[in-house]
Amino acid sequence: MKSDASMPPASDGLCWTGEQPGSPVSSYTEWDPLEEVIVGIVDGASFPTWHMALPPVLPGNQLGTFRRQAGRPFPADRIAAAHAELEELVRILEGEGVTVRRPEAIPQRTPYSTLDWTSTGMYAAMPRDTLLVVGDEIIECPMAWRSRYYENLAYRPLLKEYFRGGAKWSAGPKPELTDDQFDQDWVDPGEQGPPRLVVTEFEPTFDAADFVRCGRDIIAQKSNVTNEFGIEWLRRHLGDEYRVHVLEFHDTHPMHIDATIAPMAPGKLLVNPERVTAVPEIFKGWDVMAAPAPVIPDSHPLYMTSKWINMNILMLDEQRVIVERQDEPMIDAMKNFGFTPVLCDFRNFNSFGGSFHCATLDVRRRGTLETYL
Repeated sequence: MKSDASMPPASDGLCWTGEQPGSPVSSYTEWDPLEEVIVGIVDGASFPTWHMALPPVLPGNQLGTFRRQAGRPFPADRIAAAHAELEELVRILEGEGVTVRRPEAIPQRTPYSTLDWTSTGMYAAMPRDTLLVVGDEIIECPMAWRSRYYENLAYRPLLKEYFRGGAKWSAGPKPELTDDQFDQDWVDPGEQGPPRLVVTEFEPTFDAADFVRCGRDIIAQKSNVTNEFGIEWLRRHLGDEYRVHVLEFHDTHPMHIDATIAPMAPGKLLVNPERVTAVPEIFKGWDVMAAPAPVIPDSHPLYMTSKWINMNILMLDEQRVIVERQDEPMIDAMKNFGFTPVLCDFRNFNSFGGSFHCATLDVRRRGTLETYL
């Protein structure tokens, strides 16, 4: 029997049929009913190789730790505690009828090289950073941290499965991440100074977590990992069916938009009161709630984030929202805003730089492409 050269070979125990009745990937908003999600893992989580892209976004009290521990594993007790919380999140999601998928554990402390530099990895804990779902397409992001250069490989078995099932699978241009990509004269602008981003416009880079989806409208920000070049690449890639809006906030060390604004349902917006000093015009007419001040104790280690990670919630649908179990002010605020909180311990996971939104990627939500703005 003559083989069809145009047909991709079957592998990983999956049979390519050529039939694609419907995509297993479909998500247009942050709030449509959640049906399938990827939840990250902390297996092998390691401090990244030291690089100048880190100081612009790390808490000041962690710079010395990251320099000393570069390339070494995070404390084993912290990893174990975060792992237990991820498993709790999985149980909650599955209990709500959501299909949960997980990435593969890949070596994080094995050095790798390009023509210009050498690094080790970090983790596969935050699928929201490395993959962007828009409609029936899943996009691998050209990330700006050298320590995250091969992070997408942890998700490759899932990406191949989704593609075989009918999803679109694409990737941003793989960046070189040479010194030209970073402002070699970067200095900290301080909390009151004008923002100064460490990434240049040498080539397109972006993290998916610098975008939130409201149907046809996608909200973006420039940050220390996402540049104008990267946003424009995504705008052209998505085409005229979507509108990409770039907003600016009062944030001198921006990295990821989902602890600054969080669209929770049609007409409902959660904002960071320190960073959002005026509600963007695009959300005119929406009900807006300022997030309550975070209550994470000063003694709790936050390696890669501020306490405003308390804003990083995950919507199960237009009514239910997953919230950290110990964050009583946020729980009360959600109830007052008309939502039903679903509680989960996650403070130990917060130490690694994210919360519920970061730790998940909604692969499929039950909804269609609509206009909300």
